[in-house]
Amino acid sequence: MDTIVALATPPGRSAIGVIRLSGPTSLEIARSLIGEHEFSPEPARALLKTVGHRESNKVLDRSLLTFFQKPNSYTGEDLVEISCHGSPVVLRQVIDRILMLGARLAGPGEFTLRAMNNGKLNLSQAEGIRDLINAQTDAAARQAARQLNGELSARLGTVKGKLVRIIVQLESAIEFVEDDLPELQWQQIRKALADLISDLQRLASTFNVGHFLRDGLKVTIIGRPNVGKSSLFNRLLSFDRAIVTELPGTTRDSLTESISLQGIPILLTDTAGLRESSDMIESIGVERTRQAMADADLLLVVVDGSVDLAAEDHEVLSHAEGARHIVARNKSDLASFPNCVSGKHSAINVSAFTGSGLDDLRAAILQPFGSVDTAESTVLITDSRHFDLLRRAIQGLESSTVLWDENASEELTLVGLNNALQFLGEITGETTTEEILSQIFATFCIGK
Repeated sequence: MDTIVALATPPGRSAIGVIRLSGPTSLEIARSLIGEHEFSPEPARALLKTVGHRESNKVLDRSLLTFFQKPNSYTGEDLVEISCHGSPVVLRQVIDRILMLGARLAGPGEFTLRAMNNGKLNLSQAEGIRDLINAQTDAAARQAARQLNGELSARLGTVKGKLVRIIVQLESAIEFVEDDLPELQWQQIRKALADLISDLQRLASTFNVGHFLRDGLKVTIIGRPNVGKSSLFNRLLSFDRAIVTELPGTTRDSLTESISLQGIPILLTDTAGLRESSDMIESIGVERTRQAMADADLLLVVVDGSVDLAAEDHEVLSHAEGARHIVARNKSDLASFPNCVSGKHSAINVSAFTGSGLDDLRAAILQPFGSVDTAESTVLITDSRHFDLLRRAIQGLESSTVLWDENASEELTLVGLNNALQFLGEITGETTTEEILSQIFATFCIGK
């Protein structure tokens, strides 16, 4: 196993930048870097040292070196962390020097991959680290921390333990083919299968909310010009991001900002008003509006509730009908507001000027996606890979249950059970192929 090196802190200028080495020659490289060949540091103790090119007496930096001795390190290998001053130039020079001393640059997530291979954590915990780094809200960070702490692994471990016991019973029955399973044992196995399916279905159902918690929702605000889209956009952001004037067509391009609603990250996009225009710039803006509509999880249609719906409003509403959408009737603060959106379009009354109705609008944005309780203490399925494997495991158990009810042989029944066990093992990494691992760790940042 070779020694790898990478910058563990984000690129750019900062007070401190941390360089991480892991592998069998980490300490030897550190000795060469500081020019002390008898250097034998106490593990987990930071020491101030001068790093540089000892052959030419060139000093690169005064840095803190911390040695973590295997197996008591993040990777389970000898690991050295060098805390330098956060100049990009200094960090590059130190890494270049380490490369000259025999290390190689780490790939994405390679430190965590080594940690997993050395039994420091399993695959779902490793993915929890990635999600914790990428978390956009407090609720997302809490869920990632639960996964990192092994809550998902523990939940699946219980299921796998029960499944293995069923498999062992059926394997034993094959060994003693002259004896049929007693009726009581048959019923116990049938109930155990039903309980396993129910447990996995409850876990898989949390993906409805979990994947929005991790990946967020794309909400695009649309409407004809001058209905208050940009004003509502600014109100939801709580700061003036979009230029607002009384002139129709002020917004020529799409603007995107992030907000959080009940812990769900929302990517909110303000768009140019939808209408036919001979202005080339406005026409480009309208085309970008249509692109944003196609990418959205939810369309927020804004109409001016203080006047009758115009033909352009009906045109916008017709575009929204084929997609998940809600309607906001803006300008509820005006005396002429009593007009209503007719027909099948229910609406939320709001005022971008006073902020009235904003809480109802926020709740309405989340409502189409089901119950959202991100503060609950149970672990959620946030990763589509986990959800797909859970779904396959459930299908395997269901197919075995059908065969069991049809009095099929134990050999046939075991096929679906063993498949389910394999799929559950892929979530935590016990049965995951190298190809899949490579794809997963390619999504990690370098240095982690």
